[in-house]
Amino acid sequence: MGAFEPDPALIALIFVKRFVYFELLFALALTRVILARGAARWVAAAVLALAALCILTTFAPALGLQEAAWYAPMAHALSAGQGLRVPLALSALFFVSGVVPTRARRWIDALHVMFLLGFLGLWGSTLM
Repeated sequence: MGAFEPDPALIALIFVKRFVYFELLFALALTRVILARGAARWVAAAVLALAALCILTTFAPALGLQEAAWYAPMAHALSAGQGLRVPLALSALFFVSGVVPTRARRWIDALHVMFLLGFLGLWGSTLM
């Protein structure tokens, strides 16, 4: 690898942050919204809506929406903290939906934990 070639782990992290993380969190939250009741459903619905907004922000330039008033603040928020602040905050909120008494299907939480550990492992590999 030459001096100006990026690390493959860094490229993978950027790809996962932009095009995988929110989509998978959206799918997990949608599953919980469908299967859960009560407070777990409402928390998962909030994660679902926020993940959808993050996905829309990611694809806004391709859709010609970068001139919208909401785009600049959302794009700035998505890039905060090396782009990790919003994904980790949404994961934390999704964990809340897994600890309320009305949650459904523990396997959703297991998938979320495996996904989050993989994401953090990929991030950790870029630090070395």
